[in-house]
Amino acid sequence: MKKYIIFSFIAIGLGLTSCQDYLEVDSDSKISQDVLFNDVSYTSSAIVAVYGELIGDNGYGNRLSEILPQAADDFETSGDYNCNDRRGISMYATCSSNPELNNPFKQLYSGIERANLCIKYIPESSIYQNGSQSDIDMMNRFLGEALALRAQFYYELIRNWGDVPFQDQPSADYENLFLEKTDRDVIYEQLLADLEEAAQYVPWRTEANIPPTRLSKGAVKGLRARIALARAGYSLRRGSQMMEQGSNPQDYYAIARQECLEIMQNRGEHDLNPNFEDLFRSLHEGRADNTNEIMFEVGAFGGNSKTDSKLGYYNGLRHDRASQWNGGGGVNAIPVYFYEFNKVDQRRDVTINIFQVNADEMTEVARADSWTDGKFRKSWTDITGPSQNLAVNWPILRFSDVLLMFAEADNEINNGPSSEAISALQEVKARAFIGNEDQIGTIPTGKQDFFEEVVHERYLEFGGESIRKYDLIRWNLINDKFIETRQELTDFMNGTGDYANVPNVIYYQPAPYDPSLSAQEVVENLDIFFAGNDQSTVFYNPTPDASQVPSGYSEARWRDGILEEYIDSERKGFMQYFEPNRKELLPIFDDIINTNYNLTQDYGY
Repeated sequence: MKKYIIFSFIAIGLGLTSCQDYLEVDSDSKISQDVLFNDVSYTSSAIVAVYGELIGDNGYGNRLSEILPQAADDFETSGDYNCNDRRGISMYATCSSNPELNNPFKQLYSGIERANLCIKYIPESSIYQNGSQSDIDMMNRFLGEALALRAQFYYELIRNWGDVPFQDQPSADYENLFLEKTDRDVIYEQLLADLEEAAQYVPWRTEANIPPTRLSKGAVKGLRARIALARAGYSLRRGSQMMEQGSNPQDYYAIARQECLEIMQNRGEHDLNPNFEDLFRSLHEGRADNTNEIMFEVGAFGGNSKTDSKLGYYNGLRHDRASQWNGGGGVNAIPVYFYEFNKVDQRRDVTINIFQVNADEMTEVARADSWTDGKFRKSWTDITGPSQNLAVNWPILRFSDVLLMFAEADNEINNGPSSEAISALQEVKARAFIGNEDQIGTIPTGKQDFFEEVVHERYLEFGGESIRKYDLIRWNLINDKFIETRQELTDFMNGTGDYANVPNVIYYQPAPYDPSLSAQEVVENLDIFFAGNDQSTVFYNPTPDASQVPSGYSEARWRDGILEEYIDSERKGFMQYFEPNRKELLPIFDDIINTNYNLTQDYGY
């Protein structure tokens, strides 16, 4: 019987109804593998189909980027607790019946199935074995992309669900698809080997004019470094039900360091962009950033839930529904995060919106519990009206991450940072303090102090990019940071400690909003009443006497915007339900468990 590989090149879709068929493809378009993988153009379409499983509402267009990961000391999803919706996930008390868990899990396996088909049939094709050298080179590149994409899908599964079923062949090759879970370290070992192979096939960006929405050699190496650090780090283990570090961590720090070093030695491919805001503007404008710092991003297009994203509409700057932009506000900053930034740090006003846009398209200072993530803003696109799909891409990997991964791995290997590690960290900090380099301070040279500096720098650099939660877990710092942040929020509310001079309220008047201005310029143009000659000090000095405030100014509750309920309540409390050695991972959706007799729930769910 002839086997068929099933793809739809125009509308790539999968029918996914239960665990037993989460790796089965269902489409009306059938092309036999001897036709599909003996044609470079058809194989290219098959690879595009694999990339297609990254995006959409159930991929990095919403759930994988904004709902599953936004639960750390930088940002959280907005709203009140419900175990069966996004806030149940954000507050670490999701039920296994939560439907938000279902389709992302299935879509990741859909991507794995598509990748597995390419990985199997590309090497078996006659064009791969006997074609022209140019055709063989292209087919090798496709094979490398498929291997790397499969690694990305599995990495996402592991960091959210831990041990998962591991399938490295197409579904048709298995007699029984009711697979048991495989230990994550076994999967990681395969992924690291696959990525090492993939890097031999995929060219550097400049060698093939590769856009950031496709994998280049640099992106493959960066992904391998990231997975190596995950393998070296801590994770919640099924057997012990405890957070444990991976075995032989030094081996994996060495992999991460070497991969990052090779990327750093090829600055013509990717480099640090001196304009931090340009990175995120580029995602909204469908272009590469000025120095190709974004090494890999998930492309969004088509204005639909399968191939597009809701970035900037679901999350990002809050625009009143009556304004021309209409959207944003689904992700909120943890208020004390604002004060982790030096006031001259150029990342602060890009990362956190302390304002919102009203119905008259004027800026209003927002209360402290309503600040939003600033790297995504519908008003940075050219789309107006009620549209929810904005074609805003999601960043998977940036060059600054490579620098900081290198610094972290080098510090671990050498029992303290080398001069190269210090320089890598210094480079990221210097970009943030352009024009104010004298305020950077001294970078520590002791192993623990340098590690803590890396932890803090990653906190500032990647806010809102859905990295922080997973960093804290692999460092086994998530519980400590949540306790620390809860105390900081209490001090913020009471105006004590580091927040003794933070104002209770900010007095403001609406000001014109111009999205073409830089994020820093928009904040500078907020119409805020302040004493003295420097408006930037208003966030760091006590509230002025109300008698000094001219008429026409309104109050925005600043410290007063944080109440006890925000810190410690069943409905809103900060990470209220987190439990160490249990909640670091998510449960698998009930229906998936119920349809596979070999799957177990684990981790206390």
